Amino acid sequence: MSVTESKPVPNFIRNIIQDDLKTNKNDGRVHTRFPPEPNGFLHIGHAKSICLNFGLAAEFGGTCNLRFDDTNPTKEEAAYVNSIKEDVRWLGFDWGEREFYASDYFEQLYEYAIQLIKAGKAYVDDLSAEEIRQYRGTLTEPGKESPHHNRSIEENLDLLDRMRTGEFSDGSKVLRAKIDMGSPNLNLRDPVIYRILHASHHRTGDKWCIYPMYDWAHGQSDSIEGITHSICTLEFEDHRPLYDWFLDQLGIFHPQQIEFARLNLSYTVMSKRIFNQLVKDGHVSGWDDPRMPTLAGLRRRGYTPKSIRNFCDLIGVAKRDSMVDVAMLEHSVREDLNKLAPRVMAVLRPLKLVIKNYPEGQVEKLVAINNPEDESAGTRTVPFSRVLYIEQDDFKEDPPKKFFRLAPGREVRLRYAYIIKCEEAVKDANGDVVELRCTYDPETKSGAVQSGRKVKGTIHWVSAAHAIDAEVRLYDRLFDKPKPAAEADFHECLNPNSLEQLTACKLEPSLADAQAGARYQFERLGYFCVDSKDSGQGKLVFNRTVPLRDAWAKIEKMQAQGK
Repeated sequence: MSVTESKPVPNFIRNIIQDDLKTNKNDGRVHTRFPPEPNGFLHIGHAKSICLNFGLAAEFGGTCNLRFDDTNPTKEEAAYVNSIKEDVRWLGFDWGEREFYASDYFEQLYEYAIQLIKAGKAYVDDLSAEEIRQYRGTLTEPGKESPHHNRSIEENLDLLDRMRTGEFSDGSKVLRAKIDMGSPNLNLRDPVIYRILHASHHRTGDKWCIYPMYDWAHGQSDSIEGITHSICTLEFEDHRPLYDWFLDQLGIFHPQQIEFARLNLSYTVMSKRIFNQLVKDGHVSGWDDPRMPTLAGLRRRGYTPKSIRNFCDLIGVAKRDSMVDVAMLEHSVREDLNKLAPRVMAVLRPLKLVIKNYPEGQVEKLVAINNPEDESAGTRTVPFSRVLYIEQDDFKEDPPKKFFRLAPGREVRLRYAYIIKCEEAVKDANGDVVELRCTYDPETKSGAVQSGRKVKGTIHWVSAAHAIDAEVRLYDRLFDKPKPAAEADFHECLNPNSLEQLTACKLEPSLADAQAGARYQFERLGYFCVDSKDSGQGKLVFNRTVPLRDAWAKIEKMQAQGK
């Protein structure tokens, strides 16, 4: 299966919307929203929701809001708001003038709470958080009513007003909905609507000292905005009866909530709590560390927006949770970068190579192809001289069988250049090979009339006199077990080899002016991106996006062959 942007693939949510349009439900409107909490950076799982909500709205001529569900001031920051907006735009979506916040509706939500109290459907409770948990019961045992369950409407209105004016301390009182303490759905056992929290909000400042709970704000915010299809992940399925109850009691517009399976990716976690812990413990350099599955981290690593959108199309939309192989995501970015990334030569672990019979001081300009997948990319010239650098791994003193690179007495072709033969390996005092001395055949120049001689191996190289210095960071998966979140302690499955920093790399001179974020294929090595954070002021840092090896493409090929 090719990862390409194509016609929308049918799924149960798309079918629901199509049926609604046929019956003119909601007067033919399609209005979705992407509602992140601004308490951290977005990750690859959010990308699935972004693509789904914005994609469905675009497909059916509707609109999609960007709404920040900012109901917890102790964990939310304006910096997270800005990062979320940057990520959504980077993915290729635009919300236009439809940027909203749950905090926009704090006054309306408070009035809704008063409406519930007046209807005898809410009460102020003095129980502590621990006591509320004890009174709630279990999955097999019903809960029991709070001693304050039957407070009068007048007393509840008075207490709520005093809660708002700051008379009471944090945790001393809450406002709860009066539903059913015997319900088999724990979410309906008199859930908390408001809690006291003397904390400054990133938008409303100190105007409020009581804040709505997420479950209270979410459904009503959808209603206020006129959302027709409220698309959520499966963990909110048990909350839907609560949202329905709130909307029905208030008698306001009722969006349709539809749940889908969230993205579970192998060797990856999707928990902001774990992300935060990884940052605090110093296992990563920040939320945008290229090993993190945050969109900021993937962007810094070199992933393209198109590759992520295509990946989200490929995995589809399901009703049941499942595990997606991270190799699918890596395949998606390889397929996109293969089409657009210029090819260059870079030597990550340099070994000096001297061509003894090449004229000293001579420099040739050899023609190299920029991208064989794109003829319009054209060609470039690379300098060739007597002294080169090659990869240490491209030479073996005692080569194993099927090793077709350099060894004593063996020949290889230098990419875009000549066939050379290894005559001598020079070692240092420790016995390590530090220099190869070779000869070349001037009749075997690449692109010229061939002499008829052929060799099995071709290796890349960089002219020593023209090479530029760079640091290259080889990133691998952050975890070495397929389901790290299922482990008792995620620290136990951190990959100790998730980052290798190479500081003495040699690159062809065309990369001297490489700009932050630019993506390349280092021939034979993989896809790399100029680091957007640490490059600059004379320092050039490349991050490896993905190696060339494509496990998922191999799996697809085997499946196609029926193996």
